[in-house]
Order: sequence, then C-alpha cells, then structure tokens
Amino acid sequence: MEGESLEWMRLRSTRHARYWCGYHYVWIPKYRRDVLVGEVAEYTRDVLRGILEELECKPLALEVLPDHVHVFALCPPRHSPAYIVNYLKGKSARRILQRFPELKTRAAHGKLWSRSYFVATVGNVTADIVKKYVEEQWEKEG
Repeated sequence: MEGESLEWMRLRSTRHARYWCGYHYVWIPKYRRDVLVGEVAEYTRDVLRGILEELECKPLALEVLPDHVHVFALCPPRHSPAYIVNYLKGKSARRILQRFPELKTRAAHGKLWSRSYFVATVGNVTADIVKKYVEEQWEKEG
C-alpha cells in the first residue's frame, strides 16, 4: 500500500533519458466564462487525460473547474512545457467544441481557451539539494 502512494515519485525512463519533469498548468476559457460545468466538465477531464496519454505524460492531478483548468503531470523531456500546454489546449478545444457545438456561441469567435496560461515546474528535490550535489562533485572525484 505504501509503495502505491509513492509510485508517482518514481523516476521515469525513455530510451535515452531518465527523468522526473513535473509541470503544473492552469488556463482559462476565453473571458473566464463559466462554461466548464456538468457534462462539459466531465468530457473535458476525459479528453485532457487522453491527450496527456498521447504525449506519454502521466497525469498526477487534473481538475476542471467552471472557469479554469488545473493539470499536474509528469512529461518526458522531449516536449517543452509550452508545447505540452499548447497541444493540450488546441486539441482539447477542437474535441470539446465538436462534442458541444453550442459552446461556440458562448466562446469568443469560436475559441474556447484564452491564449494565456500559467506553468510552473515542480520538482521532487529542492534547488538547494541540486546546488549542493553539483558543488560536491569535485570532492567525489578525489
């Protein structure tokens, strides 16, 4: 049981890299309208999970609120944070507006999401630990 709760902290691997790249994203619908409710919110959550899977990202937390979205995911280092959020927003908007065409009238010019977003990197070690590790490398050589 305890191992399961810490599973998300495990290092990930690609063919040529070991990584733990955590990103927290937040974005809003155009004009911060409360359009992400009920079935739209459920569908949005499912769509975002599917897109993250396409990108080989592991969602750690994903919340769809009426006027904004939070995504916390581990993603491979081959994708930049900007690429990930723009891919999430672009592909999800197309799918959501196809499924709920009535949102086009509530969205500005057929756009679901605002152009802006927030992103923060999230680490499982502190900057102080990394700094100390790098500084002590010469000591280990001797």
